[in-house]
Amino acid sequence: MVAAAALEEGLYRSVDQQTRSPDPYVVPGTASELTNEKSSRTCENVSLRDAFRYSCDTVFAKLAVDLGESRVRRMAEKFGFDKEMFVPVRAGASTYPREMNEGELALSGIGQHTVQATPLQMAMVSSTLANGGELVTPRSVSKLTDSQGKALESFKPATERVVSEETAAELRKAMVGMVTAGKATSLGLGGVVVGGTAAVLSGQGDARGTWYTTYAQRGTGGHSVAVTVVVRGTADTEKSDADTAALTAKTMMEAALRTSDR
Repeated sequence: MVAAAALEEGLYRSVDQQTRSPDPYVVPGTASELTNEKSSRTCENVSLRDAFRYSCDTVFAKLAVDLGESRVRRMAEKFGFDKEMFVPVRAGASTYPREMNEGELALSGIGQHTVQATPLQMAMVSSTLANGGELVTPRSVSKLTDSQGKALESFKPATERVVSEETAAELRKAMVGMVTAGKATSLGLGGVVVGGTAAVLSGQGDARGTWYTTYAQRGTGGHSVAVTVVVRGTADTEKSDADTAALTAKTMMEAALRTSDR
């Protein structure tokens, strides 16, 4: 969402433009250095595409500060944050914090501080980008029928423009790059375009884990599916949790594409 705001607000023209991103990045208002997994300064001034590929926290933290709280919040709310949803069961609202200082804003740019997001919300983000920038309101049922199968009520999907087609296309390039040459290569599906991004949930026990949000598209105008998987504290290592999340997402997308092809 931070990358979407940066493209929509004109801070960067494309995901291949070099960013202004130190590595490490000193969190504003503190003496603390934010670092990345890689210690070879891979993330210094990299493009947004490579920031996705290498999970460069420093890039997105600084980007949030460069944008400012109001612009990041506006993008988060366009994607559905701070709203309860009914699908038709109630889905809790994802939340983006308010009245942050710059240090807190930097941490919000990498999904920390007090940012909270449901798996449904993150699937909506991936779905929106796969859908050319239009958000389709999620529903768990498409129609209600009587005991004979006759439709009593049908629910037509509601759509809303969140980002431009150009921004959506740029971010899809970055997400595809993460699957083809980045940290989520195990998500690849033969003959299908797959894009995704991931994050580690820090903590101990059930608080630890990994989530993936991904989408798969079968050709231009073909069937597509978006999936978000959260794995919490099921393995001894973060890598094992990540492998479990990726395999689960891949299995779900394969099943959904097979069903849509019938």
